[in-house]
Amino acid sequence: MPFKIYVCVKHVPDSAANITILDKTRIEEKITFIINPFDENAIEEAVQLRSKVGDAEVVAVTIGKPAAVETLRSAMAMGADRGIHVVTGDPPDSIATARALKAAILADGAPDIIFTGKGSIDSEGFQTMFRLGAALGVPAANNVASFRLEGRTATVESELEAGGRAVIRMPLPCVIGAGKALNKPRYPILPDIMKARKKPIRTVPMESLDIGTPPASVQLIELRPFSDRRQAKLIPGPVEKAVEELVRLLREEAKVI
Repeated sequence: MPFKIYVCVKHVPDSAANITILDKTRIEEKITFIINPFDENAIEEAVQLRSKVGDAEVVAVTIGKPAAVETLRSAMAMGADRGIHVVTGDPPDSIATARALKAAILADGAPDIIFTGKGSIDSEGFQTMFRLGAALGVPAANNVASFRLEGRTATVESELEAGGRAVIRMPLPCVIGAGKALNKPRYPILPDIMKARKKPIRTVPMESLDIGTPPASVQLIELRPFSDRRQAKLIPGPVEKAVEELVRLLREEAKVI
């Protein structure tokens, strides 16, 4: 059996797009969608691992509307061998997403390792990789900056706040949330894009998966456009007085110190 590497990817709005809110819970989708940027690092690491392992297969998995197939094509242009598209209407929360990913992956085969991005740029929940690990009963690490596989043990360094790093050793299978420092993703050239059009994608309706009833759920109540109320303020006078005034403003008005 080949070494099975799964990569979970997400179809997200381009961060440079002008997002228009149509009603309380929907956005105008006639904009550019892309593969989640952190997922590019996950794909790159999976492809590099395949070349090191030898007899291995990289399978990209996504959950989303029919248009999300384009994100799978992007993943395959970057090197994934094939794709699995769990088709759904409204995007599920991280709890249902993890359960659906688990069901889709196990229906396809037994994973040796699963890569994800450290988070998605649309919802920024940073929960799915941990929920997927919990659902599968395997360890998980996020914001991974280095990765090494020795036999059936993965050693990773996870970036923490304030520049710290944690070294984590995990038995396979495990879930790895890739951070930007992990690698530099390759960008596909035209032949890669053309070849990706011929790679197989298995379509799975979300309702066909046995994910049970989650014990909890998250409901989207309302979307609101971001309003930046910050205003620049010039503090005149000598440096010493200006610093004193800055400290006072930070303490009394901004309340950050």
